[in-house]
Amino acid sequence: MHTHFISKEHLSIDLIADILKSNAKLALSESAITAIVKCRTYLDNKMANSTKPVYGINTGFGSLCDVKINSADLSQLQKNLVMSHACGTGEQVPQEIVRLMLLLKIQSLAYGHSGVQLKTVERLIEFYNLEIYPIIYTKGSLGASGDLAPLAHLSLPLIGMGEVALKGEIISGENLLKKFNWEEIQLQSKEGLALLNGTQFMSAYGVWSCLQAKQLAENADSITAIAIDAFNCRLDPFHNLIHELRPHAGQLATAQNILNKLAGSEIASQEKVQVQDPYSFRCVPQVHGASKDAIDYVCGVITTEINSVTDNPNVFPDEDLIISGGNFHGQPLAIALDFMAIALAELGSISERRTYQLISGTRGLPAFLVENPGLNSGFMIPQYTAASIVSENKQLCTPASVDSIVSSNGQEDHVSMGANAATKLHRVILNLQRILAIELLNAVQAIEFRRPLKSSAVVEKIVSDYRKVVSRNTVDRVLAIDIQQSVIFLQKLNSVN
Repeated sequence: MHTHFISKEHLSIDLIADILKSNAKLALSESAITAIVKCRTYLDNKMANSTKPVYGINTGFGSLCDVKINSADLSQLQKNLVMSHACGTGEQVPQEIVRLMLLLKIQSLAYGHSGVQLKTVERLIEFYNLEIYPIIYTKGSLGASGDLAPLAHLSLPLIGMGEVALKGEIISGENLLKKFNWEEIQLQSKEGLALLNGTQFMSAYGVWSCLQAKQLAENADSITAIAIDAFNCRLDPFHNLIHELRPHAGQLATAQNILNKLAGSEIASQEKVQVQDPYSFRCVPQVHGASKDAIDYVCGVITTEINSVTDNPNVFPDEDLIISGGNFHGQPLAIALDFMAIALAELGSISERRTYQLISGTRGLPAFLVENPGLNSGFMIPQYTAASIVSENKQLCTPASVDSIVSSNGQEDHVSMGANAATKLHRVILNLQRILAIELLNAVQAIEFRRPLKSSAVVEKIVSDYRKVVSRNTVDRVLAIDIQQSVIFLQKLNSVN
């Protein structure tokens, strides 16, 4: 069994993808163990020899920061914090996101600036390795002071509370401890705050979104290549000389990617009657490319975040300092997640326009891509569905990061709303899958009207594989089934790419 050792080494999104794909187990490196123990020992000694108030360690939280807490109550203070902040509501967070939250929280705590006990981190690792996923809810985080409510729900099972999902069953935190014969973690000073302060809810959605976005951008190019031949388009707009005059990285890469995918196409090599094609085909390098550049930027922000310490206060044993700051503030993530939602919504917007062109009854294609239009509605209504989803994505692209509502009696007077940006982005991505699936459904149907001419080897392979799961449409049938099968096909295509 492959093991990934948590350390201070750089954690990339690609490495996370490998950890997930290989189903690797987690373990702490010796350097991480040393850092965690050193920080906790320093904090214990510091608090034993000082009566000064230190935020969150021997004081209340938020606007209660000036309330000093007796030493005998510090453990109860941290337990109270976890319980009182578990105020999430709404839908349950998907398990693949919870899994990433655990990984990222473990990584952040392992840097040795959070003051947690070693046993606390080890218990979180056991959760990850045993696929114990705390039940967390999508709504409740302001994205500043970190993701307080979601991370409180993540932490409840450590103290025998809340609920977890285990092998398809939801059990209480109390029963979880009994099942594994575990003792409740007795949270020490600062620990509850270390667990709850942090951006791991937003960051987990961000990592998942980066993995999905890069795959969907590639899939968008593949589906576009099918649509280009299906609509009998010119390849002139993809010529490298054009793009060297405006050398945005994503634009250059997209133009070359389309040419590579259509290399050897009989359809593409035919002389064309039209001088130009609609923007939704002609401007694919510029539109897809801009989205890819945005995705790359956002994934860079996410990568910095997952290699950071985002709780508060931060403990510096070597410098003999405990500093209260604002690393939990999610503004870098909020803006980036909003940006990615816009970029991905645009991939869906241009996709729907290509679908519309394919069913328009032009370029030698029958209206609505069916042999007997009138008696059959053919592919009329999937375009409606795509248009509806594109419109929803536009609504979801209203930025969360420009909003802020004062909380904690004015102490926390500017918040990022990054958690809302994260969950909106999740919906945009799922919507984009459906929009691209509908274009795929139409493009494959349309390209078969070009027979006996063949497209490229790349395109014909996708078409052949697709036809194994979605048959050609000759008479009206329930297309919801075809759309769902197309989504599943795309998801499998994602896993291959």
